[in-house]
Amino acid sequence: MLTKRRSGIAGRGSHQALAAGLTAHTLDRRGFLRKSGLAAGGLAALGTVRLGAVRPAQAAGSSAEPAQAVIRKNVCTHCSVGCTVTAEVVNGVWVGQEPSWSSPINRGAHCAKGAAIRELVHSDRRLRYPMKIVNGEWQRVSWDQAITEITDKLKAIRAKNGADSVYWLGSAKFTNEASYLFRKFAAYWGTNNVDHQARICHSTTVAGVANTWGYGAQTNSYNDIRNAKTMIILGGNPAEAHPISMQHVLSGKEINRANMIVIDPRFTRTAAHATEYVRIRSGTDIPVIWGILWHIFQNGWEDKAFIEQRVYAMDDVRKEVAKWTPDEVERVSGVPGEQLKRVAELFAKEKPATLIWCMGATQHTVGTANVRALCILCLATGNVGKPGTGANIFRGHTNVQGATDLGLDVTTLPLYYGLVEGGWKHWARVWEVEYDWLQSRFDEVPASAGRKARSRKENMETPGLTSTRWFDAVSLPAEQVDQRTPLKAMMVFGHGGNTVTRMPEAVKGMAELELLVVADPHPTTFAAMDARKDNTYLLPICTSLEMDGSRTASNRSIQWGEQIVKPAFESKNDYEVIYRMASKLGFADSLFKNIKVVDGIPDAEDLLREINRGGWSTGYCGQSPERLKAHMKNQHKFDLVTLRAPKDDPEVGGDYYGLPWPCWGKPEIKHPGTHILYNTSLHVKEGGGTFRARFGTERNGQTLLAEDSFSKGSDLTDGYPEFTFGVFRKLGWDKDLTETELATIKRIGGNNPDAVSWATDLSGGIQRVCLDHGVIPFGNGKARANAWNLPDPVPVHREPVYSPRPDLVAKYPTRPDERQFRMPNVGFSVQKAAVDRGIAKQFPIILSSGRLVEYEGGGEETRSNPWLAELQQDMFVEVNTADAAERGIKDGQFVWVYGPENSSKAKVKALVTDRVAKGVAWMPFHFSGWFQGKDMRDFYPKGADPVVLGESVNTVTTYGFDPVTGMQETKVTLCQISAA
Repeated sequence: MLTKRRSGIAGRGSHQALAAGLTAHTLDRRGFLRKSGLAAGGLAALGTVRLGAVRPAQAAGSSAEPAQAVIRKNVCTHCSVGCTVTAEVVNGVWVGQEPSWSSPINRGAHCAKGAAIRELVHSDRRLRYPMKIVNGEWQRVSWDQAITEITDKLKAIRAKNGADSVYWLGSAKFTNEASYLFRKFAAYWGTNNVDHQARICHSTTVAGVANTWGYGAQTNSYNDIRNAKTMIILGGNPAEAHPISMQHVLSGKEINRANMIVIDPRFTRTAAHATEYVRIRSGTDIPVIWGILWHIFQNGWEDKAFIEQRVYAMDDVRKEVAKWTPDEVERVSGVPGEQLKRVAELFAKEKPATLIWCMGATQHTVGTANVRALCILCLATGNVGKPGTGANIFRGHTNVQGATDLGLDVTTLPLYYGLVEGGWKHWARVWEVEYDWLQSRFDEVPASAGRKARSRKENMETPGLTSTRWFDAVSLPAEQVDQRTPLKAMMVFGHGGNTVTRMPEAVKGMAELELLVVADPHPTTFAAMDARKDNTYLLPICTSLEMDGSRTASNRSIQWGEQIVKPAFESKNDYEVIYRMASKLGFADSLFKNIKVVDGIPDAEDLLREINRGGWSTGYCGQSPERLKAHMKNQHKFDLVTLRAPKDDPEVGGDYYGLPWPCWGKPEIKHPGTHILYNTSLHVKEGGGTFRARFGTERNGQTLLAEDSFSKGSDLTDGYPEFTFGVFRKLGWDKDLTETELATIKRIGGNNPDAVSWATDLSGGIQRVCLDHGVIPFGNGKARANAWNLPDPVPVHREPVYSPRPDLVAKYPTRPDERQFRMPNVGFSVQKAAVDRGIAKQFPIILSSGRLVEYEGGGEETRSNPWLAELQQDMFVEVNTADAAERGIKDGQFVWVYGPENSSKAKVKALVTDRVAKGVAWMPFHFSGWFQGKDMRDFYPKGADPVVLGESVNTVTTYGFDPVTGMQETKVTLCQISAA
């Protein structure tokens, strides 16, 4: 049986990819190690001596000095919980590891991945040195040769095709400083074609949450869930995806006797802990959320005072919700009305209540609308801005929140400054470069069939191509790609090639690139596909455990990680590689103008200080390296639930752990950070806040500012707009500015100093004075139930592109075809064709995907870790017992999973289970190295192949993109399954 474990030893089927002729019988630990080449001599090869060269140990002479152990702290590189890793280092070797017992986040706990993290550094399966492929064969090259050849090719491609012809794919594995530097580098190169993993996991969260109440991030924290009396977990499985977070979830459940409601198409390990499990049809989140809200409105359970004071246009939502009667909700989603009534009453009455979601809510063509609906449910019940409430969004990778904050996105600059003239001029001032020079780096786009001409300025302000469709930008006809030319090159840092949908088309796009560079500790799927014979380079990047820098956890806390050991083999850190490239491209002096470079390596602390100098819009201005290091040193002083240190502590007095943003003002102001966003019960100097007034002050005759609601101690006792120097002058607060602050504001403002705002004032004076008056720099506005700037201002249900219910498509169609992110989105046409062709009958099983506890992301580094690979040896598909019986499928046998596009298919093991309902299948997304039944191990550079290979679920996933963010639809498509 695929999931069998004996005597505590994992045994999930044969390790089919490691050697020819293996049987289908379960391997025990010894058999696995022997077959995978990791037993005896295989393990000895990881050491520094041959097995036969080992001599008996002898006592050291009396003169021998014992080596001194050094303790260093860093942050686990896997999920977004932010667990601290405590490392013991002797003579430069990482010899021991513990979870931090003093961290208020992980409290002495690790999951399987965290416990195995030392092997990421020690791994013998990492890239050891730079390589390039020549006539289909991998060859070793020097760093100098690799960087020179890569940059020469980049210059040639740019000269012929323009700056936009190169795609810069960054990483949630970056530190904050590397994320910022990568985005800055892309700006100097002259493109907005820069992205990272957030596009495919929580881009819809950021858009949905930010467009509701101001910031695109978790409002509370993992720890604060301990205060909740009711929690709804929708589209998330933290027991496997964020295991250490479960100590906080389950403590809240036990201590408060909290209601734990899990809403998911699949009965997960998290659902096993639920007090109420709600099984829904994949892709019907909005009907279920509106079904809950229908009962709340029908029974008068909403928080009327909260809505009146702090919410705009809830009546518009009432009109849409009225359509979702219990009968219609059950018809569309399958959830009985009486069950949703129970859920509604608990969430509205048993307060405080919190909503927790992950990628089950976000990875849809309606992902942004799903998130908006969840936020509106919080607003309707007053469950936001207080302990135990809020949107507890469980992000994916260790620094995906930070990388998003720091601008690895096609729509923003660092810290969410927009791609508008004011945003670009702000960062030009921070970087001390001329705005006109930055503009000159961008392409001028000529007019062509179906495309308008764009000036350099217009191109500078145009969002780039999303990572979900990079291959379309290579392969589509040139007239369909709205830039000077289609993509010609890709620079991939820390990002797996198996993470995007429609992999057969991605492989075709890969083959057409003129240049592909993969910078990663491992080769990744990009390097393992039989698609390229030349012009492909591998650069060995060290792990984040081998470099200094900060990371931002889901709850916005920022933690400083110190370099545990020096980079292994010939690997280098991201800072150094970017510096080397910038040097060859001719702009290193400008890029690192205010950043110290020692022995060719830029200083991480200086990078953070530059972030502080420019990060006013999000409150990334107060977290200096010194303050973050003090927090890591004094972790034991922070309260488990409030995350706050005692106010009288000399080093971290009154701070919230990790100084969660916004942390207002300059570091010397010592703002404590903001544990709970939008909390009016606290003074702003204590972490209090309001909803952002970022959408103006009035719309259609209705105020967008809060009414009779304000944060504790505020000098202004009603709603107010964002603060500018002009607003200061009207209030007479300009007199509170120092001469130096005033001079800086006037220098920035030029002929119009009144326009200088809290977000563009480099002196920090506006924020400082705001704090003194007890007001929030970004204003005091209302959250928006109606977000008029979005395609669907009030969320509406739309069937998935590949809907299992073609009878519902006419009433609930996907959005019309339109151009988005420089390319056409033809989801409506694809959906119509699927209905016309009867795809739902040919492919009758709903397919979804998700995480395993043993692996992370695309899985390349975790599947290369023998400690984890032993635990999960096979890629599989969960098949319902009835579906398996109908198809003659037995547990543990190979099956083919067929997708409805590109004649796609994947060969995987069957796990027959009732975790999934009849007509539903589920696959993990961590695997690669097989492609449509073919083992690709021989295409990896020798010795750098992962221990475990398997098919990627994205081989059979399909077309479908959220119109707001370009998010791919991976949580619902259709498939057929048959025995292999």
